[in-house]
Amino acid sequence: MEGSRAAMGLVVMGPSGTGKTTVAELLGEQLGWTTAEADDFHPPANIEKMTGGQPLTDEDRWPWLAAIRDWLTLQQEQGADAIVTCSALKRAYRDLLRQSTADVVFIQLTGPIDLIAGRMESRRGHFMPKTLLQSQFATLEELESDEAGVEADVTNTPDVIVDQVLHDLKLSGESAPTGP
Repeated sequence: MEGSRAAMGLVVMGPSGTGKTTVAELLGEQLGWTTAEADDFHPPANIEKMTGGQPLTDEDRWPWLAAIRDWLTLQQEQGADAIVTCSALKRAYRDLLRQSTADVVFIQLTGPIDLIAGRMESRRGHFMPKTLLQSQFATLEELESDEAGVEADVTNTPDVIVDQVLHDLKLSGESAPTGP
């Protein structure tokens, strides 16, 4: 981090199966930033619920989102730019994440539900069943004009998505934002 700017906290968001982890890992490699997987912040009860095919309630999500917010704040306090995956489907969830002292910017991964469902079918070892995908799309509230962020179409390859995000956010290498 240079000067006194707040560390940036990128949140790669979207429904399950959109490629959040892949995009976050590639961005982390390109930028040399710390990355975290939001699934690692879920308490066991949330994972059990989702594994059983039950969608989480807002009450289930608030402590999980607060833990992610607190992780972003910790990264900011340590002067580290960071990237975290998080579905962040509702505006209220993103509002809570923005309470971090980091400069939180969202990367919304978008794409057709059929493509994403197909990806989920071929994925192994993940607790989120494909049966919950429709509920995630129904819950999704698109980024609004007053929310810092960019959209990326998941019909593109992960490398193309990362290049687009880096360009749109004026980020490169292991540096701070290069734009005004």
